[in-house]
Amino acid sequence: MKKILLFAVCVLLNYASFSQIIYEEFNSSKLGESRRLKIQLPRNYDANIDKKYPIVLVLDADYLFEPVAGNVDYFSYWEDMPESIVVGIMQGDKRYDDCAYDDETFMPGEKGAQFFEFIGMELIPYIDKKYRTAKFIIGVGHDFTANFLNYYLFKDPPLLNGYINLSPDMAPMMEERLAQRIPQIPGKLFYYLATGTDDIKGLMEAAEGLNSQLSGLKSKSFNYYYDNFEGATHYSLGGRGIPNALEKIFSVYRPISKKEFSEVLLKMDTPISQYLLDKYKVIEDLFGITNNIRVNDFIATATASEKRNQWESLREIATLAKRQYPDTVLGDYYLGRYYEETGEPKKAMKIYQGAYDKEEVDFITIDKLLDRADKIKDDFGY
Repeated sequence: MKKILLFAVCVLLNYASFSQIIYEEFNSSKLGESRRLKIQLPRNYDANIDKKYPIVLVLDADYLFEPVAGNVDYFSYWEDMPESIVVGIMQGDKRYDDCAYDDETFMPGEKGAQFFEFIGMELIPYIDKKYRTAKFIIGVGHDFTANFLNYYLFKDPPLLNGYINLSPDMAPMMEERLAQRIPQIPGKLFYYLATGTDDIKGLMEAAEGLNSQLSGLKSKSFNYYYDNFEGATHYSLGGRGIPNALEKIFSVYRPISKKEFSEVLLKMDTPISQYLLDKYKVIEDLFGITNNIRVNDFIATATASEKRNQWESLREIATLAKRQYPDTVLGDYYLGRYYEETGEPKKAMKIYQGAYDKEEVDFITIDKLLDRADKIKDDFGY
């Protein structure tokens, strides 16, 4: 009976996580036929009517969609990446025609060119029009479809901002073309390449060759990541590569970690408040989304400001916290700490007392604020 109940709970949890999956038939004039799409919308997409979301485009969605969508849902749940719209194209046995290239130019051939235009001229504009999208797109492909994604790097500007290449089966001259093209791209670019020690030999060797070329490129806007997974086969490497790729591409998006706190914030002589503002400006510029600063990041930077005696930084952080979370004690606590440390205890006491009816945050409780107010009153006789 317990096993049956556990199974039912698992099914319900799975359904709750992926209840926003939509299946659509898309009639393409470029292809002259319809294609089946899988679309996963973020949790609470309908409730967050002002929020915009990056796109994760998945080729070979017949088998890649679920692992990609699951990882996107998981990482975004823990705020390690922004919530995103996952769009998968079902290809089946048409994947070879979709990814076909010309035997002379090694660029998309007749059917490959049609598929190339279908994605860039029909599908992405359709998704942008129907859903609330940010201007950041990542593509995911495997062997033939991974190679195909690279063709979008030769558009000006490239259609995709990020490329997840899982054991690409590259067209002739692709390695050399990529090495020449990528340094010419001015915009920020994320590129992930993965193979495995038990991958198909020719593909593994080609990936190693491409890695040797891309790893030596000099470009401030090119963010490159490579994995060669020990013991991974051509098919199993996807299960390890997809989460690694998402984690690396969205590393700047993650909340401030303990390591970042100790190795960066606690060693800063420049204003810590500016570091916080810069972090979220980078997120906005890169991913096209504007989020409130996380409570975790407010606490981390405020605590570091206290430890570094950066009281003006603390005041800036507290003021921003009061603006973004006015119904909580977050900004009041740190503003009170600022006044305590800059010789205005009476102001601090009034701020602490005035926050008695607000929501508590993390370790910052109402009792903590009132205790600090009482201590100031006792020490100074107010």
